[in-house]
This record gives sequence, structure tokens and C-alpha cells, in this order.
Amino acid sequence: MKNRKDVILSMYFIEKLRPVDIAKKLDISKSAVTQVLKKDKRYVEIKQERKIKNQKKHIEETKDHIKAKRKITQFKNNADDLILKNMHNQASMELSQPKRLSNMAYRNWNKSAYSYNEKKKRFEFKEELGRSFDVPKYVKVEVL
Repeated sequence: MKNRKDVILSMYFIEKLRPVDIAKKLDISKSAVTQVLKKDKRYVEIKQERKIKNQKKHIEETKDHIKAKRKITQFKNNADDLILKNMHNQASMELSQPKRLSNMAYRNWNKSAYSYNEKKKRFEFKEELGRSFDVPKYVKVEVL
């Protein structure tokens, strides 16, 4: 038993293995390992050091996780901003051209004024809104 005690102590204090790992290597129970370790006066001190080290490691891993999560969110927000900016630029380009606005472009800017007729495959202006002569009555959807 003396030999096993020395092996357990050297694995714990020198090789810095956990009691669970020592138990697996020696094919004994974890409680047998901890009983041997508890008899050594260095055990409480080393256990406290390891506990503090693990707490610091946990804090660092948590910080890294939070940073990574923020980075992903920031990237997503930047992507959303870029999409909105592109949509704004496209809309500005369509509306600022001196030529006549296409029916589909007009429909895109007034989505709530049109309802889709599945049977005729077109958007139709809602008559209850009151349509002026230059507003298209319907916009045909071309399927490619």
C-alpha cells in the first residue's frame, strides 16, 4: 500500500493530475485517491491554489465568450446597415432619375396601396384609396 500511496502523491503533486484522472490510470475509485490525498498536509493548500487558478481561467473564458458574441452581433449589425444603405442607394437612384418611374418601382414604394391577385398574377391598386390618373391601376409580375 505504501507504493500506491507514493504513486498517488507523485501523480497529484508532481504531474498535477486530478483525482479523477489518477483513479482512472490506477484503476481504483476516486474516493480511494482522495482519502490518500487528504492525509497529506500539502493537499488543502494545493487544492486551494488549483481552485483559484480554475476560477481565473473560468473568468477569462467567460470574457472571451462575451467578446466573441459581441463581435458576431456587431458584424450582423454592420451587415444589416450595409443592406439598408444599399437599399437606400437603390431607392435614391430610382427616384432621382429624370425619366418616368417604372410601374414596379412605384409599386415597391407603395406596397400597402397594392394587393396581389394570384389568379391574374398581378398587383392591383386598392380602389378605396382613390387613384389619380398617373398611378398605375395594376402592375403585372413577370416570372422569369
